[in-house]
Amino acid sequence: MAHTTSSPLIIAHRGAPGYLPEHTLAGYGIGATLGADYIEPDLVFTKDGHLVARHEHYLSTTTDISDHPEFADRKTEKHNHDGADWFTEDFTLAEIKTLRARQVMVARSHAADGLFEIPTFDEVIALAQSESERLGRTIGIYPETKSPSYFASLGYDYATEIIGALERAGWNEKEAPVFIQSFEMQILKDLRTKTQLPLIYLLESKSALTMSEIAVFADGIGPYKKLLVDAEGQSSGFINDAHAAGLKVHPWTFRADQLPDAFQTAHAEFEFFFNLGVDGVFTDFPDAAYAARLASVAASTK
Repeated sequence: MAHTTSSPLIIAHRGAPGYLPEHTLAGYGIGATLGADYIEPDLVFTKDGHLVARHEHYLSTTTDISDHPEFADRKTEKHNHDGADWFTEDFTLAEIKTLRARQVMVARSHAADGLFEIPTFDEVIALAQSESERLGRTIGIYPETKSPSYFASLGYDYATEIIGALERAGWNEKEAPVFIQSFEMQILKDLRTKTQLPLIYLLESKSALTMSEIAVFADGIGPYKKLLVDAEGQSSGFINDAHAAGLKVHPWTFRADQLPDAFQTAHAEFEFFFNLGVDGVFTDFPDAAYAARLASVAASTK
């Protein structure tokens, strides 16, 4: 099956959380149906070493764990988290599978709360491959290693587990539809020695590293979208500098229900960033990005 070549890439951020609870197979499936080229699972570890899709390793906001009295005594405090919570690394996969996902954002629909279980990384890969067959186009995956140094301190090894899962699925070759991302440099350097898959360095603020230095261990950057714009609302030069170093630029996060003041519609925001030259976008609303990309392509061919 041919790989997706449309640009900018549409990355279904945590699935399609504008419509369904994040990091669920149903949400990823909706994201693909709505036009995404890639689906994004954030990955954390269970107690018994399985990778599951959650945005963070704490469970209170994204699951119904507080409704499970059998887990009441697992609530605890940890040095890297503010307040007591339940954490994935304290539960086996079998226990995690008894939980159900919830919508995180109050203003979004909660109609699907409690309907979907927490998927494993293997299940997300299988979903992407089955959706590729169903839709007749490649749906890739874009996993993020969450808090890799923290999990390494507990004895968990992201590189080995992620690559193992990809190899089982036949998706560890250089041309596989996979990007691996992280906010932490060291895990990317580790992965660089173990896979030819493209690696993305996530940035929330301006890096002390030059673009050339980043290009040593990464193939692209996933920046907070405000880094691409200066105080006057014009290009900050970030994209040009990244492209000059051979780096792709995939900014985050585009949310049609949380628009910056500068834009009245999601379409206008996407159009602006497409014109800046981004190579992909992380979005909670893949359909809005897809419509904007279609309009951009149509305008460029007139």
